[in-house]
Amino acid sequence: MAHLDSVHVLANPITTTQRTAPPPPRTGRRRRPDLRLTLAVAGVVVAAMLPLLRVIVPGQWLGESLFLTGLLLTAGHLAHARRVPAVAVSGIQLVLWAVFLTTVYLPDTGLVWVVPTPETVRQVPALFSSGMNEILVGSAPLEASEGLAFLLVAAVGLFAIALDHVVVTARMPLLAAVGVVAVWLVPAIAAPSDMDVWSFTFLAVAILYLLRAETRTREVAEPPSTPAADTGRRAGVGATAVGIGAIAVVVAIAVTPLLPTPTMRPGAAGLGVAATINPSLDLGEDLRRLNNVPVLYLRANSPLPPYLRVATLSTFDGSRWQPDRIRTLPLDSEYGFGELKVDESLRITEYRTTVDITNLASTWLPVSFPAVAVEGLDGQWEAMPFNRTVISSTSNTQGQAYEVISQLPRPTREQIRASSAGGTVLRDATYALPDVPMDTILQTALAVTTGAETDYDKLIALQGWFRGDEFTYSLQAPVADGFDGSGIAAISQFLEQKEGYCVHFASAFAVMARLLDMPARVVVGYLPGNGTGDLVDGQTQYEVTSDQLHAWPEVHFDGIGWVSFEPTKSLGTPTSFLPERVPAADDAGEDITEGAAAAEAPVPSAGPTDPALAPELEDQAGAGQAASRGVSLTTALTALGVLLALAIPGAVRDVVRRRRLAAAGRGDAAAAWLSVRETAVDLGIPVPASESPRAFGARLVADYDVPADAVALLVSAIERASYAPAGAVGAVGAASGRGSQPSSQRSDLAAAASAVQSGLLSGATRGRRLLAVMVPRSLVVRPGSAYAAARVPA
Repeated sequence: MAHLDSVHVLANPITTTQRTAPPPPRTGRRRRPDLRLTLAVAGVVVAAMLPLLRVIVPGQWLGESLFLTGLLLTAGHLAHARRVPAVAVSGIQLVLWAVFLTTVYLPDTGLVWVVPTPETVRQVPALFSSGMNEILVGSAPLEASEGLAFLLVAAVGLFAIALDHVVVTARMPLLAAVGVVAVWLVPAIAAPSDMDVWSFTFLAVAILYLLRAETRTREVAEPPSTPAADTGRRAGVGATAVGIGAIAVVVAIAVTPLLPTPTMRPGAAGLGVAATINPSLDLGEDLRRLNNVPVLYLRANSPLPPYLRVATLSTFDGSRWQPDRIRTLPLDSEYGFGELKVDESLRITEYRTTVDITNLASTWLPVSFPAVAVEGLDGQWEAMPFNRTVISSTSNTQGQAYEVISQLPRPTREQIRASSAGGTVLRDATYALPDVPMDTILQTALAVTTGAETDYDKLIALQGWFRGDEFTYSLQAPVADGFDGSGIAAISQFLEQKEGYCVHFASAFAVMARLLDMPARVVVGYLPGNGTGDLVDGQTQYEVTSDQLHAWPEVHFDGIGWVSFEPTKSLGTPTSFLPERVPAADDAGEDITEGAAAAEAPVPSAGPTDPALAPELEDQAGAGQAASRGVSLTTALTALGVLLALAIPGAVRDVVRRRRLAAAGRGDAAAAWLSVRETAVDLGIPVPASESPRAFGARLVADYDVPADAVALLVSAIERASYAPAGAVGAVGAASGRGSQPSSQRSDLAAAASAVQSGLLSGATRGRRLLAVMVPRSLVVRPGSAYAAARVPA
């Protein structure tokens, strides 16, 4: 009987004289497509693409992305205008997306170069893998190869289709805005830099325009209430929204530069972000990272663990060293690295180095020098015989475990002194110098090497001078004066201040060697690491961390090959050779020659080892020991931040609910009714656009046992606000909240809305109530949208 009485009350909610039945509500009428909404979607797609220009060099991919976006959105707008079902609209856009990609990137596989075929599908994974690999291991700014361009254009097209569906079909602009902001932030997180004010401003304006355009389409579709008051209220809302948006943009632009610059954490636990290598000598930011992680483990049968090189840099234009990218051969072919050509009188020892990479994603493979073979690699790799490095265009180093076989020439001091720096098979780039003034650098080199008779003695003099008392190893200087590079200007400043890190030491040494007419180059790789104390197969295991990325110079000697030097103060072991009368120490390496007994080859060790030369390492060690005894401040703050982030949706929803009830208390029937519908959305109760307020209220009473009298009051108020003739008593007040209704009736609206909300919550399960509080769906799913029409399972 209670349910029947409730339905009876709902069936007669209005006691005034009924002259004509009110017209049916228009909430279920399908909205006509608005060109402004399509233009707004195009604007946010472009805004999301702008940060990509900082990390990927603009090129043909940019024009293709813009053209594809325009094509897809235009097709969607025309389809919506012809009342094509939403699923069919997305299907049309996907077909156009596939045809465009086939025509531009895979025409040879398509039917008449346009229609995708099974062969087209088979070719896509290779392009996708190539693009992803370039993103994973490349360093900004990237040149867009065919694979990367395909990936970018395809992603932009899919993003445009998704936004068109979310905004135009589902009418959820807030969800679209969240997605756009997330995409916009990806390049900023991948390559931190100064704030791009123009990009951020364009993004903010595009999102505000999107929200306003979607709101305007709702206003056109909704039934009119009272002309004067309602028009004034909507105009005020628009002005307020513009004001809030403008203030938010100004505050963000003013405050963001004051915030601390974020730093990337290579290999951060649980984030799946691996360390990478930039072989262009831009190592300053890598070396100054506060969080260092192990990137690989190695063990070798050599007397000391070897340096691991990834690339050599021979071309120098005066401002930048460029990695060598020359002829390569398949690593597994019989030619591979080629034969090691040295003087027959030299002793050569073969060593084996085992490397296990745990947290490094790079197309350059760390190998010991001079490598003659690499075993155990997965994927396709190629050898560069000129510098005996290994590189891949389709694979990367992450998770690789392999063994490097190297054959090391071991000359005596007399043999290397008898050899001159040079050779007959060298590239001109190893001698070349830029046509810029370098008189000061040349005079310094001549002064340091005064009295040295051989090329080797001159290089040893330079090495000793750089490692002497005049220089200091520093990751900060000369950065403070803007010299964080490896060009002539940075070298001059470095020689004046005598402070810098490995890039400065190696660059200055190589340039001085070339000024003394010796072929020289710079090598990028890793220091040998630190012993872990573990024995694996009878060999000591060494751990190499991300902060041990290093650069050092090499000089070529005729009949001997490239010889490494270590000029960096406090790092590694300086190069030296023993005289013939001193016997070489035995080791586990295999002597593969019958040459004369030679001295120990220069095999540098990890460093720095003297805390006085690097006091910051001692401080970091102490901090690590202290942190291990309890929960660190960083961990506590992180946990607090996570908890606050989880509480944000619930807090925002509570603020919205209170604002709705406050408006209802002032007589706003629309706010009271909307608060009930939003609570239903939070609880997973269907709120379709096609259901009238009276039918929706009857369903709440019948199915969820909410107070019938409260529902009747709300239904009566929303119907009066929606359908009463213009100028009728209470119509304006109900719609605008200006108080034409009696104060007791206005307060009853808020009480009725609260009573219905409480009834809905009390009838839900504990788990459903918790979800409604912690993850309120109404923040992104609006009542009456396509996603609110069906019941959501608990």
